[in-house]
Amino acid sequence: MELAVTVLLFAAGAALVIKGGDLFVDAASWIAERSGIPKLIVGATIVSLATTMPEMLVSVMAAVQGKVDMSIGNAVGSVTANLGLIMALALICMPGTIRRSDYLLKTVLMLAAAALIAACGVAGAVPLPVSLMLIAVFAVFLWENIRGARKSAVLRQQEPGSRSPLSRKTALLYGLKFAAGAAGIIVGAQLLVDNGSELARLAGIPERVIGITLVAVGTSLPELITTVTAIVKKQSALSVGNILGANIMDLALIMPLSSLLSGQALPISPAFAFVDLPVCLLIGLLAMVPALIRSRFSRWQGILLLAVYGSYVLFTCIAV
Repeated sequence: MELAVTVLLFAAGAALVIKGGDLFVDAASWIAERSGIPKLIVGATIVSLATTMPEMLVSVMAAVQGKVDMSIGNAVGSVTANLGLIMALALICMPGTIRRSDYLLKTVLMLAAAALIAACGVAGAVPLPVSLMLIAVFAVFLWENIRGARKSAVLRQQEPGSRSPLSRKTALLYGLKFAAGAAGIIVGAQLLVDNGSELARLAGIPERVIGITLVAVGTSLPELITTVTAIVKKQSALSVGNILGANIMDLALIMPLSSLLSGQALPISPAFAFVDLPVCLLIGLLAMVPALIRSRFSRWQGILLLAVYGSYVLFTCIAV
């Protein structure tokens, strides 16, 4: 009976994230088109904040409860899954040219945060000063997006007849779709994580492995659903913006928050220091550096990312 309930809740979670993702992308695309703010910025801010909520809740709660391996594993593992699995799928399905200036600062911030945490792995902990530096990285990210949004809004206002009158009914409809989609994604992802984690614990899988695989992928389901829906709806900028923004929030907001709320430096185990963190940084470099050099996302990048991520997960599971 208990197993049947767990499976039922797992299926309900899947249904919620799928339908929620559909509503969410529709609403986010409308917000971008209506406001004149580029979809890359909308994806990196509004969409990322909503889809990152599961990681934030799981990591912070785990840190407060003293489950440090799960807290760090979820945050870092989510970044690795976002790039090695979710972005890989997006690049395989939607390769294309990009403007280097749109992605450069976001890439630098993401890789800087990953490098800071990887460097802390050698020392065995993420101390308070580094947590403050990570928050500074997030502040720069936020400032850059606000500046870009304001610039786009000013340019949009200067275009004569660029916008038709906005009815209150339409705004309310898309606002409700955005809220309902976000709620469906977050609640559905949590159902998947809770029930999937329970099954994994019953099977005797270690906390670190659960954190970087099942929980990380589970809490990244909002990004996955948003990306898959964006692929179907041909919204590639929204998808990549969501992934980059979510990664910066995972590393530069969730990690320091977990440290500050736990009241101590977050200890990093040798497995994290010498396997998980270097792999996270490597996948980040593979995902973004070739695209910035060539001003293009290529299908081969997606295939390579998927191969590296698959090898990493396989190694992690075998090495238990």
